[in-house]
Amino acid sequence: MFNGPWMRELSRMPWGIVLVTIGLAGFGMVILYSAAGGSLSPWALKHGLRFCLFLAMALGISIISPDTWMKYAWGVYGAVLVGLIGVELIGQVSGGSQRWLDLGIIRLQPSEFMKLAVVMVLARFYHFLPKGYETRPAALFPALALIAVPAALVMLQPDLGTALSIAFGGVVVMFLAGVRLWLFLGAAVAGLAAMPLAWSMLHDYQRKRVLIFLDPSTDPRGAGYHITQSKIAIGSGGISGKGFLNGTQSHLDYLPELHTDFIFATMAEEWGLIGGLFIIGGFGIILGWGIITAMQARGQFQRLLALGLTSTLFFYLAINMMMVMGLAPVVGIPLPLVSYGGSAMLTVMILIGLIMGIARQNKLPNA
Repeated sequence: MFNGPWMRELSRMPWGIVLVTIGLAGFGMVILYSAAGGSLSPWALKHGLRFCLFLAMALGISIISPDTWMKYAWGVYGAVLVGLIGVELIGQVSGGSQRWLDLGIIRLQPSEFMKLAVVMVLARFYHFLPKGYETRPAALFPALALIAVPAALVMLQPDLGTALSIAFGGVVVMFLAGVRLWLFLGAAVAGLAAMPLAWSMLHDYQRKRVLIFLDPSTDPRGAGYHITQSKIAIGSGGISGKGFLNGTQSHLDYLPELHTDFIFATMAEEWGLIGGLFIIGGFGIILGWGIITAMQARGQFQRLLALGLTSTLFFYLAINMMMVMGLAPVVGIPLPLVSYGGSAMLTVMILIGLIMGIARQNKLPNA
């Protein structure tokens, strides 16, 4: 009984990573409980229930062979792309943005899933590409189109943060696949030259976010309010914080979006640097595990998929934390596993499940 196939499968699961993931999501539930003034509703209980459901889903995904994902990568990408087109045609408008598809029983944000789909399809693309062809135009332009089309659709919603996340994951896969560094440097120079055009294409509120990022004091009661209050909350937390349920910026409604984009500031006020190090340390373990899993992968697709997904998770973390500390413009990227939100958590748990599947395959004797 204890040596059967189920026990062997269970032994290959990275249970340490599962425990770290549970710890981070559990801490997020505690923060959401405090943000609601010491109540499980409206955020903490839903957060916990969603995580339990999505964790079971991630464990189920981890049992699927990575070869299966390689086989259906184009189908996954195409389905999510159709979802993005559907958002433009019949998407639900909320908060001034058109980003969601209302399917009746569930409301989905297809742009979140494209972060994973673009990494998956590019990993497959380069897996079958002959060595040395990575920088040739016949391979370069299709790869760029796979990134540019969904990123452009997401920009139309408008959602700059998610568009940048899609582009980041795709470009990382291209670089890791062997596309020459000078091309990226050339693209960076061209991007700088095109800044005036890009600036003219931004919406007014997006331009204001960039200007406020450069100098929040120019409009402390208007567009700079978010960053100013976030800095106050983080700074007032000090080393150990003000204590559980004792935050003032959040409980007195000074801190906007305290349960989503600015949840790190909500946490820092009550838990201080110690709480911040807990979150950073937990995600550091997951990111390190993702890199090790990629290095031990037994195929090009698995290696690129694991590294691309790990870099996407890193982008989530880096941009959110830099955003709440005033080191990056406010672009609306949640903190994985901690912020309240269904689509974002589902995306991250699928991401972790995919990497767990590669880690499981690494342990197979005859993979």
